[in-house]
Amino acid sequence: MALDERITEADEQAFLDSIGRWLEQKVAPVAARYEQADDYPQELVDDMVEMGLFGALIDPKYGGLGLSAVTYSRIGARISEEWMSLTGFFNSHLMMAIIVQKYGSDAQKDYWLPKFASGELRGGLALTEPGAGTDLQGISTVARRVGDQYVIDGAKLWITNALEGDCLAVLVKTNPESQPRHAGMTMLICPTRNMETRASLPGIDRGRKLPKLGYRGVDTGEIGFSGYACDAAMSLVGDQEGQGFYMATGGLEIGRINVAARGVGIARRALKEAVAYAQVRQTMGKPIAQHQAIQLKLGEMAAKTRAAELLVDDAAKAYDTGRRVDLEAGMAKYFATETAFEVATEAMRIFGANGYSKEYPIERLYRDAPLLMIGEGTNEMQRIIIARQLIARNPV
Repeated sequence: MALDERITEADEQAFLDSIGRWLEQKVAPVAARYEQADDYPQELVDDMVEMGLFGALIDPKYGGLGLSAVTYSRIGARISEEWMSLTGFFNSHLMMAIIVQKYGSDAQKDYWLPKFASGELRGGLALTEPGAGTDLQGISTVARRVGDQYVIDGAKLWITNALEGDCLAVLVKTNPESQPRHAGMTMLICPTRNMETRASLPGIDRGRKLPKLGYRGVDTGEIGFSGYACDAAMSLVGDQEGQGFYMATGGLEIGRINVAARGVGIARRALKEAVAYAQVRQTMGKPIAQHQAIQLKLGEMAAKTRAAELLVDDAAKAYDTGRRVDLEAGMAKYFATETAFEVATEAMRIFGANGYSKEYPIERLYRDAPLLMIGEGTNEMQRIIIARQLIARNPV
């Protein structure tokens, strides 16, 4: 059911306002401390669970909020204005949930989605490996069917919620010799933790937390599978082998829209900070905002930020129709994330030495932005996807 059948614009604005108050009262005072220490922000994650953000896109019949992609993208942008890392916790989780919601059997939906919506189980999407990133078909993690179980061996890398999470949607090969390669790929929902003892399940090796330039505070890590066994009936998404590649790319659509929205948030904050700073910092007897060189920067920053907002809104609206949106999501992701990096860089130039200081938010925005050009499919790949979709949609 579409958002506009349940929630009015006033309801949406009230929800966004409540998130804004939370960001101002709870997040702003502690974000720098958590970010600089690269500490897991447990209290803020708990708040997001309580607000229902881990069930934001899950159908209300399973206990979720059932928000539209439009509202969801606006939430992501707003949170990213304050601290982008927070969006990663629930977005990765929801990519896992969307795969079950779109492709799972009725029994799997009934079992998993209420737990995902409530935050009882939190997790993410395990696609990337040491030797496979954008080329998903190059994965080497293997799952063998043994009776009523799947036994998994392999390793995943750059996984959000890897260390603190409880469950993962894991892309594996059930037929490594299959041609084309994607025909042998399967998606499994894999619990990683005993929920009573909080210990990792047998066969799960939680590796190191990866040190990162930005996107700090998030438990981005390694997960190893060594003889790990999971129940086939509840784990094999849709009760079908060989469909994992399509499920993964379908889940990445909403992920790309979210990443694009994060770019909008970073660009907005950088622009806001630059506009304010340019009016109080003086050189040559006047505010630098009165210098044409700074005005040229601000004008371009503002135009690109607004264009990014519109592209993200367009992609989210297209997603809400239920059709594939590779083109729209790709354009939004590419442009908004490039804009985030450009605007953050120009803001740092406007701030000068102060932009390089941890006493101002610019350096964090500058460090967070590059990830967006890489995650959920590199921007080089987005341009290829855009071109292919243009050709496919406009045959001669």
